[in-house]
Amino acid sequence: MKTYKTIDLYIQSFPKDVSDKLKTFKTLTKKIAPTAVESISYGMPAYKLDGKVFVYFAGFKNHVSLFPFPSTVSKFKKEVSRYTTSKGTIQFPLNEKLPVSLITKIIKFRLHEVKEKMKK
Repeated sequence: MKTYKTIDLYIQSFPKDVSDKLKTFKTLTKKIAPTAVESISYGMPAYKLDGKVFVYFAGFKNHVSLFPFPSTVSKFKKEVSRYTTSKGTIQFPLNEKLPVSLITKIIKFRLHEVKEKMKK
């Protein structure tokens, strides 16, 4: 697995169709959580609050994936039913426009979930 020092270098390593979608993930995440710390974890872009990752994303040959953790995928089960999902992952095909409003809701939910856990 190739390693990257920054999220920007990770994004730049992909063809334009993938990198454009990854840039959208980055832009939305930074807008929703401007104080989140960017890092690379498990070879993927990750955003942390108080040292804890709250969301990952990654690029692949035929899709981009958002990794908002199992509880979030479960919460949005109906809304993401048209996409390939797994326990903690949502795959968005490259040949379709990203559902920005849905992704925004997912990231906001995950951020809220993590902040609530941090209060305890």
